[in-house]
Amino acid sequence: MKFKELCLSAEILRAIDVMGHSQATQIQQQAIPFIVQGFDVIGCAQTGTGKTGAFSIPILELLSKSNKSSRNVIKALVLAPTRELAIQIDESFKMYGKFMPIKHTAIFGGVSQTNQLKVLKNGVEVLIATPGRLLDLIHQGFVDLSKIEILVLDEADHMLDMGFINDIKKILKFLPIKKQALLFSATMPTEIKKFASSILHQPKEISVAPVSSTADTVKQELYMVDKIDKSKLLIELLNKKKHNQSLVFTRTKHGADKLVKKLLKVGIKASAIHGNKSQGNRQRVLSDFKRNNISVLIATDIAARGIDINELPYVINYELPSVPETYVHRIGRTGRAGNNGVAVSFCDKDERKDLIGIQKLLGFTIPVIINN
Repeated sequence: MKFKELCLSAEILRAIDVMGHSQATQIQQQAIPFIVQGFDVIGCAQTGTGKTGAFSIPILELLSKSNKSSRNVIKALVLAPTRELAIQIDESFKMYGKFMPIKHTAIFGGVSQTNQLKVLKNGVEVLIATPGRLLDLIHQGFVDLSKIEILVLDEADHMLDMGFINDIKKILKFLPIKKQALLFSATMPTEIKKFASSILHQPKEISVAPVSSTADTVKQELYMVDKIDKSKLLIELLNKKKHNQSLVFTRTKHGADKLVKKLLKVGIKASAIHGNKSQGNRQRVLSDFKRNNISVLIATDIAARGIDINELPYVINYELPSVPETYVHRIGRTGRAGNNGVAVSFCDKDERKDLIGIQKLLGFTIPVIINN
């Protein structure tokens, strides 16, 4: 379905055209009409399916038709689990709202609140926030959520994993009872369903590309390798790929930093992104990676949320995740927007149980390239 068939305003269609898009993704085709009509929505969709556009486009559409005399009042609140994702969502509103007067901003911890407060004081209609920083600014009296018309909970499953549910419940007390609520999640565990039923009213449920599925555009490869030989194999593969942009996943922050040092020693430009890095550092590293100033980004799972690079060719699981669904999230960073991608995984003998769980979720056996 083309975007122009969704009866969107000329300003949004113009912005979408500038972005070079014409076809709406499945989640966008299904969610946008329901949201524009005012329904609450539960959307289950994995990363890379156009989920952010599925709620940012209709929110802009609705706000463009609301009372223009209240332009500087926060009417839409989007809650996200990480700083990177909050920034990505803010960029989405910037792109889709390029030709609209609707102001928006993202607030998150890890940086000084000074610049964030300056933007808030000038007034915004859409606020994207991580729960901790939002609660902090509410308690300081800098944020008023009493006029909220639309609430979005993005990556709900990860907010649950990160322990944000209690913070969200506290935030809900500052919102009006009557509002449109949208919840998006890659998985729908029992806890999320129970929570959704407490805040959504007769929601329309949409399920697209469940977390057990991987994009057809991603070629998956598996290397059985001893733990001590992993760094050597990684260097060999990166050299074969001529250091072409690669996102490498490790389980720990320490492991990410250690791996960066090994790559730098052999002349491969690499940097790490994880929770111990300052927000400024994380944004600089991510910007350098997107611009190809560094060819390899080493990331932990939490820090990688929000990394959105349409033409990222390689994802490498240096260490397999212990949660099978996380594997799908990781490799979903490549093969996006119709582009082809390659997902390479290393597995040592201690990770074979994790591999079994991943392949059970996928429903197929990942092809083995090397079997040591």
